[in-house]
Amino acid sequence: MASAKQVRSQLAGLAAGGTLACVLAVGLVPLRGGASAATPALVLILPGVIGAIVGGRLTAAVVALGTSVAFGVLFLPPYGRWKILDPEDVVAAVVFVAVAVGVGELTAREASRRRLAERRAEELERLTATLEAANVERRRMEGELDRLAVMAEVDQQRAALLRSVSHDLRTPLATIRAVATDLRSDTLYDADTRTELLGLVSDEAERLDRLVANLLSMSRIEAGAFAPDRQAVDLPELLATSAHRMGRALEGRRLELELADDLPLVDADYTQVDQVVANLLENAARHSPQRSTVRLGARPAGGLVEVWVENSGEGVLATERARIFEVFHRSHGSRSSGVGLAICKAVVEAHGGTIGVREAVGGGARFTFTLPVRADAPEPAGHRP
Repeated sequence: MASAKQVRSQLAGLAAGGTLACVLAVGLVPLRGGASAATPALVLILPGVIGAIVGGRLTAAVVALGTSVAFGVLFLPPYGRWKILDPEDVVAAVVFVAVAVGVGELTAREASRRRLAERRAEELERLTATLEAANVERRRMEGELDRLAVMAEVDQQRAALLRSVSHDLRTPLATIRAVATDLRSDTLYDADTRTELLGLVSDEAERLDRLVANLLSMSRIEAGAFAPDRQAVDLPELLATSAHRMGRALEGRRLELELADDLPLVDADYTQVDQVVANLLENAARHSPQRSTVRLGARPAGGLVEVWVENSGEGVLATERARIFEVFHRSHGSRSSGVGLAICKAVVEAHGGTIGVREAVGGGARFTFTLPVRADAPEPAGHRP
């Protein structure tokens, strides 16, 4: 049963085809005497085509029949009446009807295919839009899952950080508390002992300060606000100062400085590089046995200066070397908080350098990093080639 939409299209096709047939017939009547019957026959096929496009097969057939009657009455002599007895007229009328209906059928079929193709294209567009919406939702869900995974990892890292930092804080605080308790007691100490105890408090306070500085630096790195304040830095002076300040942490170990005579000034942030050297020296002391040697050195390397800290401990496993500079990563048996080496990497890379670790000659680990040479500053006195 035809739907209301189909009925409306069929009526519209009848109206369009009938109107066009009337217009064409009226226009061709004055010309019928001077032209063959083929001309109006061809022209009167057009209303059937229009009816087929607008209303479909049934409309095309009705319009074609109507135009065939008009063709027989108006354009086959004698004009003005339908002639069914003359064989030639009958043949002409039959041929016209067949052609008109055939053309209408073909046109209607093509129009139907076109409408079907348009509906399929619209359906495809709807499906594409639905699929795109589903993909957007999937990506949103994946992003949400990634965010939850990151949050879970951050929570784990925070828990690990709290455990590590609590341990790192407790050790120097216990020493400071013990020394303060002894000094407040009635026990009388000679001047050398008191000086040694106060020096121990000062060293442990500096250790706490390094830990707090590392935590503050890590927060700045995570916030994206860790930019070096570059200046011309005399590297031998910086390394000597850092080594002297880390004397207590290196106690029981021999420190050797290996500084080239032709070291140029480097373009660096003094405080940040000092933090890198202090972290590497503290790491070397932590992993070096008593009475071993820790080496701190620097040498030119093209447009860079290479700095190294070498210890005589167990070294770093090859499987650990790629991860040892990750935040909160702790090697097997390590007691550190896992942020010192990560800060070293962030500082060095912020200066445009590289940092790495390899096995030292004779065993142990050799940490190496590079810094850029200061191009527009003179070389420091006493360090020229």
